[in-house]
Amino acid sequence: HRGYWTVSRVESRSAPRRNRTGFLAVYIFLTLIGLLVSAAPAVSDDARDWITALPRDPVHVEAWPGGKKVAVCFVLYVEVWGYGHGPNFRSDMEGRDPDVVDESFRQYAIDWGILRVGRLFNEQEVPLSIALNALFPAQHPDVWKQLRSLVPSAPIIAHGMNNSTQLLPLGRGLDAQAAYIRRTLDMIEKDTGVRPSGWSSPSVYPNGDTFTATAAEGIRYSLDGMDSDTLSRLTTKSGPLVLIPYPAVTVDMGQYLSRAKEPSDLERLWVDYVSELAREAEANPGREATVVAIGLHPFVVGTPAGAAAMRRVLENFKKQRLVWVTDVQAVLNAASEKR
Repeated sequence: HRGYWTVSRVESRSAPRRNRTGFLAVYIFLTLIGLLVSAAPAVSDDARDWITALPRDPVHVEAWPGGKKVAVCFVLYVEVWGYGHGPNFRSDMEGRDPDVVDESFRQYAIDWGILRVGRLFNEQEVPLSIALNALFPAQHPDVWKQLRSLVPSAPIIAHGMNNSTQLLPLGRGLDAQAAYIRRTLDMIEKDTGVRPSGWSSPSVYPNGDTFTATAAEGIRYSLDGMDSDTLSRLTTKSGPLVLIPYPAVTVDMGQYLSRAKEPSDLERLWVDYVSELAREAEANPGREATVVAIGLHPFVVGTPAGAAAMRRVLENFKKQRLVWVTDVQAVLNAASEKR
Protein backbone atom coordinates (compact mmCIF):
# COMPACT_ATOMS: atom_id res chain seq x y z
CA HIS A 1 0.00 0.00 0.00
CA ARG A 2 1.53 3.34 -1.06
CA GLY A 3 2.87 5.44 1.76
CA TYR A 4 3.40 2.69 4.34
CA TRP A 5 6.58 0.94 5.40
CA THR A 6 6.64 -2.73 6.31
CA VAL A 7 9.15 -3.86 8.91
CA SER A 8 9.67 -7.53 9.71
CA ARG A 9 10.77 -8.08 13.24
CA VAL A 10 12.73 -11.23 14.09
CA GLU A 11 14.10 -11.08 17.57
CA SER A 12 15.35 -13.65 20.01
CA ARG A 13 14.05 -13.48 23.57
CA SER A 14 17.65 -13.50 24.70
CA ALA A 15 18.66 -10.51 22.58
CA PRO A 16 20.34 -7.72 24.50
CA ARG A 17 18.03 -4.93 25.70
CA ARG A 18 20.05 -2.33 23.74
CA ASN A 19 19.30 -4.22 20.47
CA ARG A 20 15.59 -4.19 21.21
CA THR A 21 15.76 -0.49 22.08
CA GLY A 22 17.67 0.30 18.90
CA PHE A 23 15.20 -1.60 16.78
CA LEU A 24 12.29 0.19 18.42
CA ALA A 25 13.84 3.57 17.63
CA VAL A 26 14.30 2.60 13.97
CA TYR A 27 10.75 1.25 13.81
CA ILE A 28 9.28 4.49 15.20
CA PHE A 29 11.41 6.55 12.79
CA LEU A 30 10.31 4.57 9.75
CA THR A 31 6.69 4.65 10.87
CA LEU A 32 6.77 8.44 11.15
CA ILE A 33 8.26 8.71 7.66
CA GLY A 34 5.53 6.42 6.36
CA LEU A 35 2.84 8.60 7.90
CA LEU A 36 4.35 11.70 6.32
CA VAL A 37 4.47 10.03 2.91
CA SER A 38 0.86 8.85 3.20
CA ALA A 39 -0.24 12.38 4.14
CA ALA A 40 1.25 13.91 1.00
CA PRO A 41 -1.10 15.65 -1.45
CA ALA A 42 -2.76 13.47 -4.07
CA VAL A 43 -1.54 15.75 -6.89
CA SER A 44 2.18 15.32 -7.49
CA ASP A 45 4.45 17.35 -9.75
CA ASP A 46 4.23 14.78 -12.57
CA ALA A 47 0.64 13.58 -12.16
CA ARG A 48 -2.01 13.17 -14.82
CA ASP A 49 -5.62 14.06 -14.26
CA TRP A 50 -7.83 11.00 -13.77
CA ILE A 51 -10.68 12.36 -15.92
CA THR A 52 -8.82 13.94 -18.83
CA ALA A 53 -5.47 12.08 -18.69
CA LEU A 54 -3.90 15.52 -19.22
CA PRO A 55 -0.83 16.64 -17.27
CA ARG A 56 -1.94 18.16 -13.96
CA ASP A 57 0.49 20.02 -11.74
CA PRO A 58 0.08 21.66 -8.34
CA VAL A 59 -0.02 25.44 -8.16
CA HIS A 60 2.21 26.11 -5.18
CA VAL A 61 0.93 28.81 -2.82
CA GLU A 62 2.64 29.14 0.54
CA ALA A 63 0.13 31.65 1.92
CA TRP A 64 -2.71 33.87 0.77
CA PRO A 65 -2.67 37.67 1.23
CA GLY A 66 -2.19 38.74 4.83
CA GLY A 67 -0.58 35.41 5.72
CA LYS A 68 -3.90 33.57 5.53
CA LYS A 69 -3.74 29.83 4.91
CA VAL A 70 -7.33 28.90 3.95
CA ALA A 71 -9.18 30.69 1.14
CA VAL A 72 -12.97 30.30 1.11
CA CYS A 73 -15.01 31.32 -1.93
CA PHE A 74 -18.79 31.24 -1.70
CA VAL A 75 -20.33 30.76 -5.13
CA LEU A 76 -24.01 31.59 -5.62
CA TYR A 77 -25.58 29.56 -8.43
CA VAL A 78 -28.04 31.72 -10.38
CA GLU A 79 -29.82 29.24 -12.62
CA VAL A 80 -32.63 28.63 -15.06
CA TRP A 81 -34.43 25.31 -14.72
CA GLY A 82 -37.67 25.87 -16.63
CA TYR A 83 -41.18 24.68 -16.02
CA GLY A 84 -41.32 21.00 -15.16
CA HIS A 85 -37.57 20.76 -14.64
CA GLY A 86 -35.20 21.06 -11.73
CA PRO A 87 -34.71 19.86 -8.19
CA ASN A 88 -37.75 18.58 -6.32
CA PHE A 89 -38.43 19.33 -2.69
CA ARG A 90 -41.07 16.58 -2.55
CA SER A 91 -40.31 13.50 -4.63
CA ASP A 92 -43.82 12.18 -3.99
CA MET A 93 -45.17 15.09 -6.05
CA GLU A 94 -43.37 14.06 -9.24
CA GLY A 95 -45.72 13.39 -12.14
CA ARG A 96 -48.25 16.01 -11.10
CA ASP A 97 -49.10 18.73 -13.60
CA PRO A 98 -48.95 21.30 -12.26
CA ASP A 99 -46.58 20.26 -9.52
CA VAL A 100 -47.42 23.26 -7.37
CA VAL A 101 -45.13 22.31 -4.50
CA ASP A 102 -41.92 21.84 -6.48
CA GLU A 103 -42.55 24.64 -8.97
CA SER A 104 -43.09 26.98 -6.02
CA PHE A 105 -39.94 25.67 -4.35
CA ARG A 106 -37.92 26.65 -7.42
CA GLN A 107 -39.74 29.92 -8.09
CA TYR A 108 -39.26 31.10 -4.50
CA ALA A 109 -35.53 30.81 -5.05
CA ILE A 110 -35.72 33.23 -7.97
CA ASP A 111 -38.20 35.74 -6.54
CA TRP A 112 -36.94 35.80 -2.95
CA GLY A 113 -33.87 33.64 -2.38
CA ILE A 114 -31.38 35.20 -4.79
CA LEU A 115 -31.82 38.73 -3.49
CA ARG A 116 -31.82 37.60 0.16
CA VAL A 117 -28.39 36.05 -0.39
CA GLY A 118 -27.20 39.19 -2.18
CA ARG A 119 -28.38 41.39 0.68
CA LEU A 120 -26.69 39.16 3.24
CA PHE A 121 -23.28 39.28 1.57
CA ASN A 122 -23.68 43.02 1.02
CA GLU A 123 -24.49 43.61 4.71
CA GLN A 124 -21.64 41.39 5.86
CA GLU A 125 -19.24 43.11 3.44
CA VAL A 126 -17.98 39.72 2.30
CA PRO A 127 -17.06 38.88 -1.31
CA LEU A 128 -19.36 36.63 -3.33
CA SER A 129 -18.87 34.88 -6.67
CA ILE A 130 -21.75 34.20 -9.09
CA ALA A 131 -22.13 31.13 -11.32
CA LEU A 132 -24.58 32.27 -13.98
CA ASN A 133 -26.73 30.43 -16.52
CA ALA A 134 -26.56 32.53 -19.68
CA LEU A 135 -30.36 32.57 -20.09
CA PHE A 136 -31.03 34.04 -16.65
CA PRO A 137 -30.44 37.81 -17.18
CA ALA A 138 -32.81 37.95 -20.16
CA GLN A 139 -35.50 35.84 -18.50
CA HIS A 140 -35.32 37.61 -15.12
CA PRO A 141 -33.90 41.08 -15.87
CA ASP A 142 -35.24 42.77 -12.72
CA VAL A 143 -33.84 40.13 -10.38
CA TRP A 144 -30.49 40.20 -12.15
CA LYS A 145 -30.31 44.00 -12.03
CA GLN A 146 -31.07 44.06 -8.30
CA LEU A 147 -28.58 41.29 -7.53
CA ARG A 148 -25.86 43.06 -9.47
CA SER A 149 -26.50 46.27 -7.56
CA LEU A 150 -26.03 44.39 -4.28
CA VAL A 151 -22.79 42.65 -5.29
CA PRO A 152 -21.43 44.74 -8.18
CA SER A 153 -17.88 43.40 -7.96
CA ALA A 154 -18.78 39.70 -7.76
CA PRO A 155 -16.92 37.82 -10.51
CA ILE A 156 -19.22 35.99 -12.93
CA ILE A 157 -18.49 32.34 -13.66
CA ALA A 158 -20.09 30.98 -16.83
CA HIS A 159 -22.46 28.13 -15.98
CA GLY A 160 -23.76 27.05 -19.38
CA MET A 161 -27.03 28.04 -21.04
CA ASN A 162 -29.45 26.61 -18.48
CA ASN A 163 -29.43 23.80 -15.95
CA SER A 164 -31.86 21.34 -17.51
CA THR A 165 -32.57 21.26 -21.23
CA GLN A 166 -29.52 23.02 -22.69
CA LEU A 167 -26.51 21.31 -21.17
CA LEU A 168 -23.09 20.69 -22.70
CA PRO A 169 -23.23 18.63 -25.92
CA LEU A 170 -21.23 15.75 -24.47
CA GLY A 171 -20.06 13.06 -26.85
CA ARG A 172 -20.20 15.31 -29.90
CA GLY A 173 -16.56 16.32 -29.93
CA LEU A 174 -14.43 19.30 -28.99
CA ASP A 175 -15.80 21.62 -31.66
CA ALA A 176 -19.39 21.19 -30.50
CA GLN A 177 -18.46 21.87 -26.88
CA ALA A 178 -16.33 24.86 -27.83
CA ALA A 179 -19.23 26.32 -29.83
CA TYR A 180 -21.59 25.85 -26.86
CA ILE A 181 -19.12 27.49 -24.48
CA ARG A 182 -18.56 30.37 -26.90
CA ARG A 183 -22.30 30.93 -27.22
CA THR A 184 -22.64 30.90 -23.43
CA LEU A 185 -19.88 33.48 -23.02
CA ASP A 186 -21.30 35.66 -25.81
CA MET A 187 -24.76 35.72 -24.21
CA ILE A 188 -23.44 36.52 -20.74
CA GLU A 189 -21.25 39.30 -22.11
CA LYS A 190 -24.17 40.76 -24.09
CA ASP A 191 -26.54 40.83 -21.09
CA THR A 192 -24.10 41.69 -18.29
CA GLY A 193 -21.23 43.52 -19.94
CA VAL A 194 -18.79 40.96 -18.53
CA ARG A 195 -17.11 38.14 -20.43
CA PRO A 196 -16.35 35.45 -17.82
CA SER A 197 -12.92 33.90 -17.49
CA GLY A 198 -14.20 31.08 -15.25
CA TRP A 199 -16.35 28.03 -15.93
CA SER A 200 -18.62 25.71 -13.96
CA SER A 201 -20.37 23.08 -16.06
CA PRO A 202 -24.18 23.17 -15.93
CA SER A 203 -25.67 20.43 -13.77
CA VAL A 204 -22.06 19.51 -12.81
CA TYR A 205 -21.86 17.45 -16.01
CA PRO A 206 -18.61 17.85 -17.97
CA ASN A 207 -16.49 15.19 -19.62
CA GLY A 208 -12.82 14.94 -20.56
CA ASP A 209 -13.24 17.21 -23.60
CA THR A 210 -14.82 20.04 -21.60
CA PHE A 211 -11.57 21.17 -20.00
CA THR A 212 -9.77 21.55 -23.33
CA ALA A 213 -12.81 23.20 -24.93
CA THR A 214 -13.11 25.79 -22.15
CA ALA A 215 -9.42 26.66 -22.39
CA ALA A 216 -9.82 27.05 -26.15
CA GLU A 217 -12.48 29.71 -25.56
CA GLY A 218 -10.33 31.78 -23.22
CA ILE A 219 -11.44 30.31 -19.89
CA ARG A 220 -8.64 30.57 -17.32
CA TYR A 221 -10.09 28.63 -14.39
CA SER A 222 -12.71 25.96 -13.76
CA LEU A 223 -14.75 24.73 -10.81
CA ASP A 224 -15.14 21.28 -12.39
CA GLY A 225 -12.24 19.94 -10.30
CA MET A 226 -13.81 18.47 -7.16
CA ASP A 227 -11.02 16.30 -5.76
CA SER A 228 -8.48 18.51 -4.01
CA ASP A 229 -7.77 20.98 -1.20
CA THR A 230 -5.26 23.00 -3.24
CA LEU A 231 -5.04 24.70 -6.61
CA SER A 232 -3.79 22.72 -9.58
CA ARG A 233 -3.26 23.38 -13.27
CA LEU A 234 -4.21 21.27 -16.27
CA THR A 235 -2.07 21.52 -19.38
CA THR A 236 -4.62 21.18 -22.19
CA LYS A 237 -3.99 21.25 -25.93
CA SER A 238 -5.57 24.70 -25.90
CA GLY A 239 -3.53 26.12 -23.02
CA PRO A 240 -3.39 26.00 -19.22
CA LEU A 241 -6.52 25.76 -17.05
CA VAL A 242 -6.45 26.31 -13.28
CA LEU A 243 -8.71 24.07 -11.21
CA ILE A 244 -10.20 25.74 -8.13
CA PRO A 245 -11.37 23.01 -5.73
CA TYR A 246 -15.15 22.67 -5.55
CA PRO A 247 -15.72 19.69 -3.21
CA ALA A 248 -18.97 17.80 -3.69
CA VAL A 249 -19.45 17.40 0.07
CA THR A 250 -19.62 21.15 0.72
CA VAL A 251 -22.31 21.98 -1.87
CA ASP A 252 -25.55 22.93 -0.11
CA MET A 253 -27.88 21.48 -2.77
CA GLY A 254 -26.68 17.89 -2.49
CA GLN A 255 -26.65 17.95 1.28
CA TYR A 256 -30.11 19.55 1.48
CA LEU A 257 -31.98 17.52 -1.13
CA SER A 258 -30.13 14.19 -1.27
CA ARG A 259 -29.15 13.87 2.38
CA ALA A 260 -32.00 15.85 4.03
CA LYS A 261 -29.64 18.20 5.87
CA GLU A 262 -31.09 21.42 7.28
CA PRO A 263 -29.31 24.82 7.02
CA SER A 264 -28.15 24.43 10.63
CA ASP A 265 -26.50 21.14 9.62
CA LEU A 266 -24.77 22.92 6.75
CA GLU A 267 -23.60 25.60 9.15
CA ARG A 268 -21.85 22.98 11.28
CA LEU A 269 -20.46 21.22 8.19
CA TRP A 270 -18.95 24.39 6.71
CA VAL A 271 -17.51 25.61 10.00
CA ASP A 272 -16.00 22.20 10.75
CA TYR A 273 -14.62 21.81 7.20
CA VAL A 274 -12.88 25.19 7.10
CA SER A 275 -11.82 25.18 10.76
CA GLU A 276 -10.09 21.83 10.30
CA LEU A 277 -8.16 23.13 7.29
CA ALA A 278 -7.10 26.09 9.44
CA ARG A 279 -6.13 23.80 12.33
CA GLU A 280 -3.99 21.68 10.00
CA ALA A 281 -2.28 24.81 8.70
CA GLU A 282 -1.57 26.04 12.21
CA ALA A 283 -0.11 22.67 13.18
CA ASN A 284 2.05 22.58 10.04
CA PRO A 285 2.81 26.16 8.93
CA GLY A 286 4.95 24.96 6.04
CA ARG A 287 2.10 23.16 4.26
CA GLU A 288 0.53 24.54 1.08
CA ALA A 289 -2.23 27.13 1.42
CA THR A 290 -5.63 25.56 0.79
CA VAL A 291 -8.76 26.79 -0.96
CA VAL A 292 -12.38 25.67 -1.08
CA ALA A 293 -15.18 26.98 -3.32
CA ILE A 294 -18.52 26.35 -1.61
CA GLY A 295 -21.60 26.16 -3.81
CA LEU A 296 -24.71 28.02 -2.63
CA HIS A 297 -28.21 27.70 -4.07
CA PRO A 298 -30.99 30.20 -3.38
CA PHE A 299 -33.60 27.56 -2.50
CA VAL A 300 -31.32 26.52 0.40
CA VAL A 301 -29.48 29.56 1.78
CA GLY A 302 -32.03 31.99 0.30
CA THR A 303 -34.73 31.00 2.77
CA PRO A 304 -34.94 32.86 6.10
CA ALA A 305 -33.54 29.85 7.96
CA GLY A 306 -30.84 29.38 5.35
CA ALA A 307 -29.79 33.02 5.51
CA ALA A 308 -29.64 32.91 9.32
CA ALA A 309 -27.29 29.92 9.18
CA MET A 310 -25.24 31.55 6.43
CA ARG A 311 -24.88 34.71 8.50
CA ARG A 312 -23.48 32.75 11.45
CA VAL A 313 -20.99 31.00 9.15
CA LEU A 314 -19.72 34.29 7.73
CA GLU A 315 -19.39 35.80 11.18
CA ASN A 316 -17.42 32.76 12.32
CA PHE A 317 -15.04 32.84 9.36
CA LYS A 318 -14.37 36.55 9.68
CA LYS A 319 -13.06 35.92 13.20
CA GLN A 320 -10.69 33.11 12.20
CA ARG A 321 -7.08 34.30 11.98
CA LEU A 322 -6.02 32.02 9.11
CA VAL A 323 -9.20 32.14 7.01
CA TRP A 324 -9.57 34.44 4.00
CA VAL A 325 -13.16 34.81 2.76
CA THR A 326 -12.74 35.97 -0.81
CA ASP A 327 -13.87 35.37 -4.40
CA VAL A 328 -12.58 33.15 -7.17
CA GLN A 329 -10.94 35.94 -9.16
CA ALA A 330 -9.02 37.15 -6.12
CA VAL A 331 -7.74 33.60 -5.55
CA LEU A 332 -6.58 33.38 -9.16
CA ASN A 333 -4.90 36.78 -8.95
CA ALA A 334 -3.17 35.93 -5.66
CA ALA A 335 -1.91 32.61 -7.02
CA SER A 336 -0.51 34.37 -10.11
CA GLU A 337 1.34 36.87 -7.93
CA LYS A 338 2.92 34.03 -5.94
CA ARG A 339 4.42 32.42 -9.05
